[in-house]
Amino acid sequence: MAIYVQKFGGSSVADAECMQRVAQRVYDTAQEGHSVVVVLSAMGKTTDNLINLSKQVNPQPDAREMDMLLSTGEQISVAILAMALHAMGAEAVSMTGPQAGIATDSSHTKAKIMSINPERIMANLEKGRIVIVCGFQGLAPSADIATLGRGGSDTTAVALAAALKADRCQIFTDVDGVYTADPRIVKQARKLDSIAYDEMLELASLGAKVLQSRSVEFAKKYGVELEVLTSFDRTPGTIVKEEVEDMEHIVVRGVAADKNQAKVTIQRVPDRPGVAATLFKELAAANVNVDMIVQNVSEQGHTDMTFTVPRDEINRTRSAVDGLLEAVGAAGAIYDVDIAKISIVGVGMRSHSGIAYQMFEALSEHKINVEMISTSEIKISVVIRSAYADEAMQVLHQAFELDKNSKPAS
Repeated sequence: MAIYVQKFGGSSVADAECMQRVAQRVYDTAQEGHSVVVVLSAMGKTTDNLINLSKQVNPQPDAREMDMLLSTGEQISVAILAMALHAMGAEAVSMTGPQAGIATDSSHTKAKIMSINPERIMANLEKGRIVIVCGFQGLAPSADIATLGRGGSDTTAVALAAALKADRCQIFTDVDGVYTADPRIVKQARKLDSIAYDEMLELASLGAKVLQSRSVEFAKKYGVELEVLTSFDRTPGTIVKEEVEDMEHIVVRGVAADKNQAKVTIQRVPDRPGVAATLFKELAAANVNVDMIVQNVSEQGHTDMTFTVPRDEINRTRSAVDGLLEAVGAAGAIYDVDIAKISIVGVGMRSHSGIAYQMFEALSEHKINVEMISTSEIKISVVIRSAYADEAMQVLHQAFELDKNSKPAS
């Protein structure tokens, strides 16, 4: 008997009607003879509403208490789905993350899954029950509930699939697969039949919101083949899997934009060993995720250092940096939240030349200035003004003819 892990989130679980649709999908899978484990996100805007509620009573709420609050959203979802399945005559049981054996580290609001004990889930599957698990949460070493951060339900589903040695892990989203670009912005975007783990990992970390990057890391590490599809119809989705030789024939697989970016420039930093280590150690201690880093050529013993961080972490960044300027001998710092990161991704870049030139030429022809550049084996990212983000995605999608490299969405 095959084990299916099915994750539903976003508008798939927005209200009671959506929940009944999800219940029917899950019930049909079980009726096909499969064991089913369901992972759910919170319904609709529940998480956002809870965050807003917390800030009405405390603008800077304690992280532990935020986890206690936010974890209730998924508990509502799993109980409602269990009730819907019961109404159909199915045996189903709901579980919180801790009840399902999910253990995390102690980083409240953005914890990482450390281990999963699947015994309780397996015992219920063996009794013919559908098991419904809260995504986004687990049990910290302190015995407190901890949440995994935005998109953590995807990670929960993949981690459970790995622990259960599931035959399939299906991620049901608002869209019917992975596209060459955001179809809401680029009308010519096409759905991909398949994509390599590395490509999906880059796209997820660069702003594509289809899958959470940590879930793709888990999938690659444990060889869990993912299918991204929609809960609103029965069309096939996109398979995220191990890279195969044919994938290199397509040079660029997709374009992504991340508008949640900010740029920090530390001016006239003394050009001596240890200064960069001091700065970034302080940022790490403040739990700031630094992305692109550029250091200018030294002039008269000083240099400018520029890096990017998530826009919603700019206040923590400012606090950490401003407290160090005098200590490291820097002249000052400039904080810029009016930027976006645009990236092209494809495993075919490893074996093809001229991709950077083609990207920069396309942007320059449309008067889009590049402020920072970062590259990897299968990715090129640039920082531009945020006002040009949508145009840049359309320009690059056309320049690399991505509308011709994959099949149209069904």
